Amino acid sequence: MATTSIDSFPATARPGGFSFELHTRNQVLSSRGAAVPRATKTGTTIVGVVYKHGVVLGADTRATEGPIVADKNCEKIHYIAPNMYCCGAGTAADTEFTTNLISSQLELHRLATGRQARVVTAMTLLKQMLFKYQGQVGAALILGGCDVEGPQLFSIHPHGSTDKLPYVTMGSGSLAAMSIMEAKWTPDMERQDAIDLVDNAIRAGIFNDLGSGSNVDVTVITPEGVDVLRNYATPNERGVREGVYDYARGTTKVLTESIRSLVEVVDGDAMEVE
Repeated sequence: MATTSIDSFPATARPGGFSFELHTRNQVLSSRGAAVPRATKTGTTIVGVVYKHGVVLGADTRATEGPIVADKNCEKIHYIAPNMYCCGAGTAADTEFTTNLISSQLELHRLATGRQARVVTAMTLLKQMLFKYQGQVGAALILGGCDVEGPQLFSIHPHGSTDKLPYVTMGSGSLAAMSIMEAKWTPDMERQDAIDLVDNAIRAGIFNDLGSGSNVDVTVITPEGVDVLRNYATPNERGVREGVYDYARGTTKVLTESIRSLVEVVDGDAMEVE
């Protein structure tokens, strides 16, 4: 029986639906040891909340390289404009340079128009850039700010989709943080109540997700200005050792000892001095 390939159809007359022609190829590559692409674990907990008079953003401060803690006190809340900030989860370089790029474009926009940029403008620039790279730029973002429309909060996924929400969590610790948000968030919260909610949500991510840890950073954005509360909470301070673990020389018996000379000096190797 003759088989029909999709290439035998003209471009304008190809059948609709999905094409599974590469399925067999992928199975063969996998059986020969080729690595199957996997989703990258973000290793972060970031949250945002809209309260009565503004927006509160929060993030943990642990940066990881796989199973290694690379930085215990990094900054994940990035400056975008005087009236907006952005939390980043994913690849650290992607989040930092993506937010820097959009921040510079918004500054040029502000200088050209003489007005503060709107939050939706920053959101549109970010989503268009991420969509252009089809998820290859690993930046999951929470954008918050205040403009003429009031306090606004957006989530922006690496492939470019966006949501406008009253509260949002992202990162590998987002499920633990979302459990706190859904249990305790209420409309028209006061400033301190919103900060406490963000603090508790980040703590939930820190204590229940291995990719999140260290301290809690909080940023409060209002029409009057921005308060950056760096290391607002430090729930993982190093404690005092209960015992003394210093042992006298010779406590552990040396079973064998071998001394080798790794450098051999022969005539002619020494430096000549005039």
